[in-house]
Amino acid sequence: MKQKNTVKKLAAAGLLCAVAVVGSLFSFPVLGSKCAPVQHMVNVICAVFLGPWYGVAVAFAASLLRNLLGMGSLMAFPGSMCGALLCGIVYWKTKNLTATLVGEVFGTGVIGGLCAYPIATMFMGVDAAAVAFYAYIVPFLISTVAGSVLAGVLIFALQRSGALNSMRAALEN
Repeated sequence: MKQKNTVKKLAAAGLLCAVAVVGSLFSFPVLGSKCAPVQHMVNVICAVFLGPWYGVAVAFAASLLRNLLGMGSLMAFPGSMCGALLCGIVYWKTKNLTATLVGEVFGTGVIGGLCAYPIATMFMGVDAAAVAFYAYIVPFLISTVAGSVLAGVLIFALQRSGALNSMRAALEN
């Protein structure tokens, strides 16, 4: 029975990864960063349905695919993965959707934004003196707030209709 649940979760993770990659076509530049709000929506959906570790795996796979396809930058890794981990842990511990959305915003916007600085200076050739260590926080916040609002609207709608519990049960059985 556990193997059946794993297969369902892997299939859902693959589908959400595909949504994140295709959704990155709907990105916009902000202060040198490509903002992809669909990735942040996927992070929250993964947190609610799959848990933090699947969320981090989906964020990593989507970031890798986006980079390989030329649709993203190295900044996709710290932002999406930090946000996925934090919002996944928050939902796992609290089961509170509002706290999960805040976790995604803080994880991506602040923690991911701070983690992006060393990546930019070490791997992207950005001059450390030219960019402040907090320079990536604002564009990451813009992207993650947009994605978190999308996720919040979608999940609250599923919750009101009763579909959220049946979707969660389908993944567990």
